[in-house]
Amino acid sequence: MSKYKIAVVTGTRAEYGLLSPVIKKIQKAEKLELQLIVTGSHLSAQHGETVKEIEKDGVPVFAKIPIIKFENTPQGTAQTTGYAIQAFAQQLEESKPDAVLVLGDRYEVFAAATATAVLGIPLVHISGGDVTLGAQDEFFRHAVSKMAKLHFPSNEESAHHLCRMGEEPFRVHNVGGLGDENIRNTKLPTKAELEQSINFDLSGEFALVTYHPETVQGANPKKQMQELLNALNAYPNLKLLFTKANADAGGDIINTMLDEYCAERENAVAVASLGLQRYLCAMQACSVVIGNSSSGVVETPTFKKPTVDIGDRQAGRHRSANVIHCGATQAEITKAIETALSKQFAQTASTAVSIYDGGDTSGRIVQILTQWLECETFAKAKQFYDGGSE
Repeated sequence: MSKYKIAVVTGTRAEYGLLSPVIKKIQKAEKLELQLIVTGSHLSAQHGETVKEIEKDGVPVFAKIPIIKFENTPQGTAQTTGYAIQAFAQQLEESKPDAVLVLGDRYEVFAAATATAVLGIPLVHISGGDVTLGAQDEFFRHAVSKMAKLHFPSNEESAHHLCRMGEEPFRVHNVGGLGDENIRNTKLPTKAELEQSINFDLSGEFALVTYHPETVQGANPKKQMQELLNALNAYPNLKLLFTKANADAGGDIINTMLDEYCAERENAVAVASLGLQRYLCAMQACSVVIGNSSSGVVETPTFKKPTVDIGDRQAGRHRSANVIHCGATQAEITKAIETALSKQFAQTASTAVSIYDGGDTSGRIVQILTQWLECETFAKAKQFYDGGSE
């Protein structure tokens, strides 16, 4: 029996961590054949060359598409996107998958989606319908959704957004969040094992800190990062575990600042990538999560972990009771951290309820995808749904 070939695209460490259970269920599915395409920062030594983590995970890499060839600037990102569209078009034309599955909202995902749609290959999109007003991810995500024929949003609110964008409701399946599923199902290392792996003592209170560039409205990554570092200086007894910024324009500036900051302090360490298991272990063990990563908004409610969400990068996302939003100035960040570390707020955080719990999210994705592959509707053109405002 011939199998349906499913190309899954991954470009970052965080994205692969979320996709991992879907990838492994596709591998095991009787009717599906996995084609894992690895690109973006996975193939960059500067960002930890995290393709090695994929290979260590026992997942075969079908193709590698290096795309980080230009400067880490807005112009460089535009050039990278154009180059990536060409590279994905060539790869997909050669491998001819029956569907391409992507997650999220980054420029490499947009490039892969564009090539897929133009070639007439059905596109499947995970985590569409979210809102993040402080990053280019916002328009990349919605553009990908309009090219996709099948949607797996992570919550009911995002599902409604997709329908209001004109997506036909029968194509939209609210399956919950993969991050929430990973937290519930992933066997985590112990805190001691985490400490040993990064060669850093995390006894006492420590913060898990991840800060990415804001990529809209002309935000200055160096200035914003300096405000955060100045705020952290107010807590000399708080140990700091930084995970480095992604490959967005300005990320290299942030990472250089982190290296310099940690070199001067015994209470701080910066890691290019913790991978899924160590990252979740750190989130579970820490006293507070600080930064502007989507994981601070989407995944911390499952742990009921006090969290400080800084600036506008995640503006528009639903925030649970455990998340404090603050501006990007030193004074605002300092005040928010003080609140997050208080016993009173720990009690508030303990009441957090995640809207992303969909049960067996990855299993539902693979099951529904298989059903669609066997349906003639998948190959037909979409219609605009004009009842989305109801």
